[in-house]
Amino acid sequence: MIIDTHVHIGNMINFNMTKEQVIYSMEKYGIDHSIVSSIEAAEFDHELRPVPQKLRHSQLECLESAVSFAKEYPDRISAAVWVRPYNEKANYELYKAINDNRKYIKAIKFHPFHSTVPFDSKEMEPFIELCQHYGLPAVIHTGGSDAASCIRVYNMAKRFPKTKFVMVHMGLGTDNSEAIELISKLPNLYGDTTWVPIKSAFRLIKTAGIEKIVFGSDNPIDGKDTYLCNRTGDRSLYQEYFNEMKLLLTPDEYDRLMYKNAAELFNISLK
Repeated sequence: MIIDTHVHIGNMINFNMTKEQVIYSMEKYGIDHSIVSSIEAAEFDHELRPVPQKLRHSQLECLESAVSFAKEYPDRISAAVWVRPYNEKANYELYKAINDNRKYIKAIKFHPFHSTVPFDSKEMEPFIELCQHYGLPAVIHTGGSDAASCIRVYNMAKRFPKTKFVMVHMGLGTDNSEAIELISKLPNLYGDTTWVPIKSAFRLIKTAGIEKIVFGSDNPIDGKDTYLCNRTGDRSLYQEYFNEMKLLLTPDEYDRLMYKNAAELFNISLK
């Protein structure tokens, strides 16, 4: 069994990720469950320029897209709320939308790079209080900017010990050493495998314990065959998780990495 904790839909910033691609890839590559958020909640592009007004979508619109997908495939898809802290607030409408759809929502997604709001800033705290109110894990993109640095996630996780935080990418574009060190220090801080080499994931497992990491991929960021290859046709690192990683872990450790940890962390029922 495999649970992918980091999957997207939406058309934004040169990415067009569809529900059809997600379902196709899940069926072809043996993914049993995916936690999905809408990339259309991004507030700034890769050059940190504001997304044009005509392309912007509200938190509620993006949540509705993800929840609608989850309702269509309730046994296979769950929703994550991608919040927009630069332009929006953790307001009553957001609380109500989550409350009304709580059975489908498993996490709240933060992208400090695409919001330009430092994750450990005061502006973020009302959103963490939202996580705490509903008992939802916070999943956070790390890497690419100071706002999205690993240490800022650590700082916030230390301030909110009752909330669970997932350090997505474990510092994208780095050797992951800082992330591994920080995750090892706090019981409520976890890593995921999105674009993380298996040697780094293995190092985190041996340093912090098998329970401190979940499988994630960014599927279908490189198209419907993201699990197989990248855009240029080179073998995807996720093939290493599906194959080589089995040789580095015990069967129970491998199951914990690929689905058991995620089921516990995100409260996903196993059937």
